Parts: sequence; C-alpha cells; structure tokens
Amino acid sequence: MTISWEQYNLKPFDSSRKAFEWLSGFVNLERGQTLRSFRLDRTKALAELAGYPERCAPSFHVAGSKGKGSVTGMIAAILEASGKKTARYSSPHVSDFRERILQGDRFFTEEIYAQAGTELRELVEILPSSVHADLFDPRFEYGEAPSFFELMTLWFFLCARLSHVDVMSVETGMGGRLDATNILDPLVSVITVIELEHTEYLGKTIAAISGEKAGIIKSGKPLILAEQSAEALEVFRERAALNKSPLCYFPDCAELRDIRVSPEGTSFTLHLKNNLFGDQNFPEFFVPIPGEIQAGNAGLAILAVKTAYPHISGEQIKKGLAGFKIPARFERISTNPNFILDGAHTKRSVDLCLKTFIALYGDNGILVFGCAAGKDVLAMAQICVPHFSRIIITTPGTFKKSSPAEIFTIFDGEARKTKTKPEVFFFPETREAIHHAVQMAIEHKLPILGTGSFYLAGEIKKFGMWS
Repeated sequence: MTISWEQYNLKPFDSSRKAFEWLSGFVNLERGQTLRSFRLDRTKALAELAGYPERCAPSFHVAGSKGKGSVTGMIAAILEASGKKTARYSSPHVSDFRERILQGDRFFTEEIYAQAGTELRELVEILPSSVHADLFDPRFEYGEAPSFFELMTLWFFLCARLSHVDVMSVETGMGGRLDATNILDPLVSVITVIELEHTEYLGKTIAAISGEKAGIIKSGKPLILAEQSAEALEVFRERAALNKSPLCYFPDCAELRDIRVSPEGTSFTLHLKNNLFGDQNFPEFFVPIPGEIQAGNAGLAILAVKTAYPHISGEQIKKGLAGFKIPARFERISTNPNFILDGAHTKRSVDLCLKTFIALYGDNGILVFGCAAGKDVLAMAQICVPHFSRIIITTPGTFKKSSPAEIFTIFDGEARKTKTKPEVFFFPETREAIHHAVQMAIEHKLPILGTGSFYLAGEIKKFGMWS
C-alpha cells in the first residue's frame, strides 16, 4: 500500500525528537495496563499497512524476566563485530529514547529516525479510512488507539528497513505471546531466566509466566534457553516439542568456567558440550560489566549467534563482547565516590546486584533506592537493609507510577528489625536525594549503589551531580 503524506497534508518530521514527541501522545502501556491492553492484532495490522518491515532482515528474538536487554545487546555486538550491520531494539531507555533503537551500540542517523517516524505517522493518520479501522477506532467494540510500545516497535522496524540492515536483535517488552515484537519469525529465539514478575498481567505462577514467555517460540526455529526452575523448564520443553523447535538448554549445551569479576568487568571461558558446533577452542572472553550473571548472559548470546551463524569465529565473539555497551547494568558512573547504577527491580536481580556490589566494594555503603508501583518492595528491602549503613528512598522519575512514601515506610520498618539499624532517609526529589548521597559518601568514604528501577538510573544520570 503506497501512502503519500502530501495527500493527507502532513508535514514530515525533521528530527527524532519531534517524532518521539508525537509518539508519546499515544496510550503509554508502560505507565499502566489492563488485561485488554495486550493484543497482537493492532501491531499486525500496522505492519501489514507498512509492508511488513519486520521481514526486512533475519532476526533474533529475546524474552525472559532478567538479562534479556543484556543478551539482546550482546548478540548485536557480536554480529556487528563479525561485519553484519545490526539493528538492536530494547527497553526501557535510561537517558535518551534513542537507546531503544540502535545500530549496534550507536544511534541511527537523524534522517533515518525522522523518515521512519514520518512513515509511521502516515500509517496511523490513515487508519480510520483503512480496512483495519475496527482495530483502532474507539467507535468499535474493541477499538482503541495503538499504544506507545506498539508504535515504538514499528518505528524500530521501519528504521531497520530504511537502513538496510543485515540482521536484527530484538528484545520483548513484557511477556512474549502478546508482545508487539512477536510479529517476528526469528532465526533463533532466546529465553533468559524466569521469575515472578508482572503477575497481574502474566499470571501468578512461574508456569503461567513461562507460558507467556514461551509464546515467542516459533515452529521449527531453535530455542536457546537459560537455566530454569523445574516448573519453568517443563513448560519450555513441552512448548518446544509441540513446535518441533530444537532446544538448546544451556546446562546441557555449555558450561561457564573460570569466572572472574572485577570493577572493570567479567572474564570467563565457555566450554561447549557434546561437540556443539564442532570442536571449538574459544579464547577467554571479557564483558566490560561486573557480575557473574553477565557471564551467563554472554553465554546465551554466544550460543544464539553460533546457532544461526556457525562460521562466526571465537575472535569475532571476543571482540564484540569486549566492546559491548549498555547503560545501568552495574554501571560505574563515578570513582570519587564509587557510584554504581543498576536497573535491578526484582528480588532475584537485586540479590545478584547486591552480591556483586558487596564483593567489589564491601558492606555498609549507601543505597539510593526507588522503584515503580507493583514491585515486591518488601522482598527487596529484606535483601538490602542488612548491608547498608545509610539508605535513601526517592522517586524513580515520573515515567511510571510509584509510591516512594510507602517504600520508605517498608524500608524503615525493616531497618528497625535489624541489629545494624541503618539510617533510612526519605527525599522525594531525586536531585536532593543524590546530593545527600554524594555528600555522605565523600564525608564517610563510602560507595553508593543506586538501584530499584531503570527510570531511577536515568534520573540519577540526568542530574550528574557526581562529576
């Protein structure tokens, strides 16, 4: 279908910012959802009108509860290092909305963002006159405007097509089965570890959530699967068998060895079992992000890339991982004081983050914490409170709903139960919270960990008071 913006008297966007401002006017499901919000038919209709841009290049599709952004980025980094022009889609962004839509670890040109945004707006403006009007027009029973994430996803695919990329690495938003990215038919699907998350939308049990994530498994296409609980593994094995999808379960296919973590990053070796991909003498790998979990994420990325492109060498993988960049994954933003940012926002991810922080910087530092509504604050408080001498609760930005006063009450209550009884402060304004954290860190020579939300990490980076 050919669309002309002149026909509808629309002025093309001349910058990515203007395109994003237009897109932000749509229903933002990242700020609040209902069960009816998750529908794949709207995205499919938009993609059909656009001429199926998701088919412009082969793809990798990544879902899971934690680590999916890192795995998506590592896949892209390896592919770029092998010479393939790679589009990378992930969420949320930390400092700049363009972080969601990248070529490798770089922004596309402003011309690409603007042209793709203009094309996207053309599609949306003509929807009431299209054959798919019932999906979008509120006059119809199930009609409603496309969501922010649906449009962002299409914007990515349009950018990828305009840039003539060789391959795409795509992270799901929430779940998998009904996620807007699930219009893909990828070379390989990857599912990271599953834990209880977004239970109001994905289900109350690990099995239910796994069922939603398993929705990205495509008929006959390989699945790379992280180590899982027995409950989750059963779901994925059954779905892979049903779809006749070759399953590479990480513990059965590979083993991480010699993991070493330093403030600069994580080194490890990868042993492939059962002559997977033939005999391989891989070099020692290094990822410039501290944490054993990053070795596991890298292992998944390596298996995914080697499954689709067996000819990619160990040296190309090594180069890609060593140059990998992603914000707010145990990111050190200052050395005086040591200030670490991490987007951990679940019980397991906070636990892993804290273990790395303590191993590198010791106990009794300063915690700056804020998280969105609907998170298991009590579980995270119980993990964190015993290990900090000072805790500052603040607001994680305004992008998502939050209740910082309630979070303060929970943390303060947990602090009163512990022998160490850390001081717990409440500064609703993030700028003020950072100021006090930095001042205390300098005065008492303590490290700072900022965690609980990617949006909090974005707020902290925005103010930059440590520089």
